[in-house]
Amino acid sequence: MAHLKSLLLSMCLCTFSVLSAEPQLSEHLQVFKPYLGTWQADFDVAQGKPAVQDVSTWQRALNGMAIKTIHSINEGEYGGESMIFWDNNKQSLVFYYFTTAGFYTKGTMNVLSPTQFVAYENVTGSQEGITKVKSTSEYKDNSFIVSTSYLKKGQWTKPEKRIYTRSNKEVKFK
Repeated sequence: MAHLKSLLLSMCLCTFSVLSAEPQLSEHLQVFKPYLGTWQADFDVAQGKPAVQDVSTWQRALNGMAIKTIHSINEGEYGGESMIFWDNNKQSLVFYYFTTAGFYTKGTMNVLSPTQFVAYENVTGSQEGITKVKSTSEYKDNSFIVSTSYLKKGQWTKPEKRIYTRSNKEVKFK
């Protein structure tokens, strides 16, 4: 009987430790841990132009083997969804990004530091002539900064910088 009580106690302790354990991310996705949650950025726009706000959510997906992001600009005027994961064959972080504008991108990411990464995207179907995108993201002081350049009609644009802060807003689509 004492053996049975010990066995039951061990099973209960194991169950509680599993239930209380924080969901884990793949070792390859650790750079994204501080990015998890909901964020917003208010873009710099010329005076007299309408405001532009991006709301995005970063989530652990597929039992921690992927990161899913969704975002919408101005409550659904434009938006997208991506999946980021480790590709064993390429030995690289890869992602796919699908948009409400009818184009998609696929790309790779390189981790630059424990809180910084760079993404390189190939664009398919852009009506604006964009064929590649390069963006660098850095998490710092409970916000993250994204600097993005576009290869548009054969010329790289000047990098655009956006600062994302924690938000209670929801990603909305029309």
